[in-house]
Amino acid sequence: MHPYVIVNVAMSADGKISTRERRQVRISGTLDFNRVDRLKAGSDAVMIGIGTVLADDPSLTVKEAECRRRRRDRGESEQPVRVIIDSMARIPLTAAVLNKDEGTRVVAVSRRADPEKISRLERKAKVIVAGDDEVDLKMALKRLGDMGIQRIMVEGGGTLIAALIQAGLVDEIYSFIGNIIIGGKDAPTLADGPGFQKETEFTRLTLLEARRIENGILLHWSVEHSGQPGT
Repeated sequence: MHPYVIVNVAMSADGKISTRERRQVRISGTLDFNRVDRLKAGSDAVMIGIGTVLADDPSLTVKEAECRRRRRDRGESEQPVRVIIDSMARIPLTAAVLNKDEGTRVVAVSRRADPEKISRLERKAKVIVAGDDEVDLKMALKRLGDMGIQRIMVEGGGTLIAALIQAGLVDEIYSFIGNIIIGGKDAPTLADGPGFQKETEFTRLTLLEARRIENGILLHWSVEHSGQPGT
């Protein structure tokens, strides 16, 4: 049984999550940032792909002091486990996600990753080897589940999210749609990668909630898995 996986993204009105140069853009406002912080604080782990690390250098930390206090009160560390999917162990040892604040870091790599890079990385993080040419996400999530991680929030990017969806590993999606248009056929979207070839393969969603936040709208979806109605 893999951990429960929740994807959270902010996208422009035309469905882009960053610019064509993969430069992060502020899409949502303070109220949505606070919502995301609470969602992160309620998760056992936060996951991103190596592309997001290299483009944005995020820390993935819980910012709000009250959210951190509630985690301490539950007997948890202030910060959720931070998980990076990085097939070739490309993450810089100076990356914020490996260095900012205390807490456990996990980097999932493939067997193709350079052993010397893995050795250096193990000084900063627990390294999971899963898959031959690229990270086997099902195997990696099972290993995370074995570590006691039951709930994972995924913050990006589009390639990782698409791979998780295609593997049937995503349970919920929060998509905040902001009041800007970014444009560009090469700008990343929520689900990049090769895409599905046939309509019968499309992932179906059930809308749980639509809520206006400031100048945008938050859509909350559950993901229908094989065997559920509508699949």
